Amino acid sequence: MFLSFLSRLCYFPVPLMLLPGFMVSKFLISIDAFVLYGFWFYGILSLSLSMCSEMSASSPSQAKEQDDDTKPLWTYVTKIKSVGGGGNYEIKCNICDFTFNGSYTRVRAHLLKMTGKGVRVCQKVTIDRLIDLKKIDNETTLRVEKSKTKSVSLPPVSTQHQMDTNTLGVDPKKRKTSTVENAFNLQARETLDHEIARMFYSSGLPFHLARNPHYRKAFAYAANNQISGYQPPGYNKLRTTLLQNERRHVENLLQPIKNAWSQKGVSIVSDGWSDPQRRSLINFMAVTESGPMFLMAIDCSNEIKDKDFISKLMREVIMEVGHSNVVQIVTDNAVVCKAAGLIIEAEFPSIYWTSCVVHTLNLALKNICATKNTEKNNVIYEECSWITQIADDAIEDSNRVPPHQDLELTRERLKCFKRFFLDVDVRRKVNIEFVNFSDGREGFDDLDSLNDRGQMDPKAWWLVHGINAPILQKVALKLLAQPCSSSCCERNWSTYSFIHSLKRNKMAPHRAEDLIFVHSNL
Repeated sequence: MFLSFLSRLCYFPVPLMLLPGFMVSKFLISIDAFVLYGFWFYGILSLSLSMCSEMSASSPSQAKEQDDDTKPLWTYVTKIKSVGGGGNYEIKCNICDFTFNGSYTRVRAHLLKMTGKGVRVCQKVTIDRLIDLKKIDNETTLRVEKSKTKSVSLPPVSTQHQMDTNTLGVDPKKRKTSTVENAFNLQARETLDHEIARMFYSSGLPFHLARNPHYRKAFAYAANNQISGYQPPGYNKLRTTLLQNERRHVENLLQPIKNAWSQKGVSIVSDGWSDPQRRSLINFMAVTESGPMFLMAIDCSNEIKDKDFISKLMREVIMEVGHSNVVQIVTDNAVVCKAAGLIIEAEFPSIYWTSCVVHTLNLALKNICATKNTEKNNVIYEECSWITQIADDAIEDSNRVPPHQDLELTRERLKCFKRFFLDVDVRRKVNIEFVNFSDGREGFDDLDSLNDRGQMDPKAWWLVHGINAPILQKVALKLLAQPCSSSCCERNWSTYSFIHSLKRNKMAPHRAEDLIFVHSNL
């Protein structure tokens, strides 16, 4: 193959230092000269590879176990293959060529000539080598012991009575404990205080954790219930079984709120973020008048975040919540989010896509206040004058006309009714109810109803006076309880960064999602 490769080349640039006698630095050489040069290079390469193979043959497992400082004797054996799991291998001794099965424990017993360990001792280990091997093993054992956490004694227990007796010159060992100390077990209480304080200091826990009601309840429950031999949950139980149980319990607690979605409606808000490992995440929350509810956070690291992918995620969340319960989807006004929202509107006519008002105003104000746009600020201000128009429209105007006389409101109302009520007969009933509401007929002509229109909160007005238009009342109560921004999603990322911080950046996304779900929805 190498000769075939050389024969296909007709020239090759060669530096002057490799071929002395030629007066140019690069030139075209013939096939024969290049073949000689190739054989020379091939010979050097073969010699280097043979030397490397001989070096690796002397200790084939050295490179694999070099990083394991706690088990240095692996370098004197060769792992042939894994046997049965649990760290067991088929092992061959590099000194006596004896083959046996086992783990590092049998490797030590074989090389250090330890009998009664289920493996034959090495017959070719001399006394001098045995001394060297034991020295290596002892140094490693000592290093491991030093690296372990040392047991540090707690501060001495010093109750008030003990301090008084010490002041009087009484030996603490000879003093008698008082009845009060025995009754309230003061020494044990103080020892427990020191243990808890040691936990805070050694782990760097913030002091405000002591204000957490669940922290206090845990110790109060343990003190009031005699649970002999109790051990607190360990690392794996906290992150798996207990976390899953807590999430299921929180989901059950949220069920009454979910049951009210059909009457009150719900808005799905979404936003994107990158975690400490630069993974792209998209979260979804369900917002009602009761507040935001965290639904899920999806890892999109290996996905192309185009309109089809985002609309697919929106569709899945809508189907989980129930498309008849969803009033709108709120995102930022990015192009891809707007395109995905239009796809959802085409598929679900009763669901609207809404651009986050806070995000829109923020972008507008950034453009107005940007230093580089100083000369164009006046132009941008004129383009953003619609903000003041919206504010003016929101203020009660004495010259405001009824809804049926406002052309823009009439057009948008007709579009809305056609999307909400696909059935013609139902839409006709809704139009009749709107006529009674707008013209003050059929119960809407009541004096309190007319006077309260400009004084009461719109939702409260519909609760009090909207019974004469039951279909419109249901729609009004749904729409008036919906948010106009996705700010809760951005606040949720603050919670996410608090839990999935730089110190916990190896946490899997699904476990981080469970923690966020429990933390946000408790």
